[in-house]
Amino acid sequence: MANRTSHDQNFKNLILDYPREALAFFASEEAGDLLPSVKVTPIRQEQLKERLGDRFHELDVPLLVEWPNGQREALLFTLEEETDPGRFSIHRLAHYTLHLSELFDTERVVPVVIFLNSNKKVVESLHIRSERHSYLQFHYLHTHLNKLPANQYFSSQNIVARLNLPNMEWAEKDKIDVYANAIQGLFSLEPSIEKQLKYIDFVDIYSDLSTDERKAYQRRYPQEESKMAGLAERLRTEGIQQGMQQGMQ
Repeated sequence: MANRTSHDQNFKNLILDYPREALAFFASEEAGDLLPSVKVTPIRQEQLKERLGDRFHELDVPLLVEWPNGQREALLFTLEEETDPGRFSIHRLAHYTLHLSELFDTERVVPVVIFLNSNKKVVESLHIRSERHSYLQFHYLHTHLNKLPANQYFSSQNIVARLNLPNMEWAEKDKIDVYANAIQGLFSLEPSIEKQLKYIDFVDIYSDLSTDERKAYQRRYPQEESKMAGLAERLRTEGIQQGMQQGMQ
């Protein structure tokens, strides 16, 4: 399986390619009712430094959601992928959230954390207080992917959910079906061949099929396997043509 940096990059690509679907899946409490007319814009990831010598924090994916004609005030979502829950810090997340609030002059900021593996309990809220007063209360939306039952999302029309089926909870006997439903979702929900090629890799990385499992998939789902073989042949042909063009140049 890919390393931590690869996980971050994989999820950045996924969210940037499918921002509406990502918000609907990972932040449904706040974004479950987004209309097609709503504008979703990725904003700069490199946050401004307080001092030039400081290291900057690069948010995984900040998304600005704006309603047409000012029907609702804009919302700023910050989506963070956490591979290892042991490295997660709610204090750090609260700091980043407050910094974004100040930077964009808004109190409408929704922090969202995606836990790829949640084998230990994580802190879900922060309350700064004394005996007399409460000074700060902070919590965030979170999705623990490996605790979601994969079979409940087999028919989901949300491509982000379908692509993440291998990251959800499933029995070992269902592994091939989980992979197949992720691939079927990709083919049925994504019309772009380029993105199909791109996200077959995503499903492959997180499914990690063995040679025997791959053969079993080919026998059980010949139609999808035929599509994948066609895409692989196209990729190979395009690679040869590109190589020839570069050679001629």
